Amino acid sequence: MFSLSFIIILLIISTNSCDKNEEVVAGNDPNFTIIANDDSGLSSFNRKVQVFGIDIYAAKKVEDERLLHVANIMAQFLDNDEDGNVDNQLVLDAMIQNRAFVVMWKSERDLNINPPDDRIGQDLGNDETIINWHHNGQTGQFDASLEEIFHIISHSGYAYAYPSIFGEGAGTSLTDAMDVARGGHFTSVPSTYPASAWYSYDDTTCDYQCMTTEYIYWAMTSILGAQANRLDEIGHEWKLNTRTKVETTDALIYNLLTDSQYAFPTVLPDGTYRH
Repeated sequence: MFSLSFIIILLIISTNSCDKNEEVVAGNDPNFTIIANDDSGLSSFNRKVQVFGIDIYAAKKVEDERLLHVANIMAQFLDNDEDGNVDNQLVLDAMIQNRAFVVMWKSERDLNINPPDDRIGQDLGNDETIINWHHNGQTGQFDASLEEIFHIISHSGYAYAYPSIFGEGAGTSLTDAMDVARGGHFTSVPSTYPASAWYSYDDTTCDYQCMTTEYIYWAMTSILGAQANRLDEIGHEWKLNTRTKVETTDALIYNLLTDSQYAFPTVLPDGTYRH
């Protein structure tokens, strides 16, 4: 995952998303068109898809099928009722202002890039984008697109649209909830988390802001049902892997993420945007 200080995503939902002078590359679906890319600082990614104005770039060896899957996941997160309109315009506006983007890579060499400083970006690997996870009873290798796409939305969108609520610095509603979940306010990973903690992220390269981005992802996807079969895999880091557990144990985050004024998704994306 990129440093969360530089995450960007843009996807435009339209069958007309390609300008006349842009080459259609291949592998389009009813909602999204893959177009050639030569954007400054990201020209090593030969193509992209745009969803609601957010760019998703792909390295040469990234498969079209997976790129389009990610576009559908993005669209479903932003337009969860699939009526063709984003559910929270303030969040999309913040993402666009931050020129949010996602880069999909096949080899880590693909991440040797220098995007513009005014863009916020998130990376996602081709081989960790698992389309079949949604159709095989949510077993086997997890579809990381659910994580990385939600990261870009929360980090470049919600954190800026509602800075006092979902901002990633200390003292917001979100980070106050996280401090309770971690059993205290820790600006770095503690040597040992309190026994009462249900969120115990242990990656020492992850700073407080990063911890916040991971926390809201765990809570949101647990509420949506993505983590129900994964407790053995994720329990060392996140114990509330179901909606019921979040609701009964972490009321602070549950109330935030289910408050209709913020228009968070209520249905887990599965990569089949049906607008």
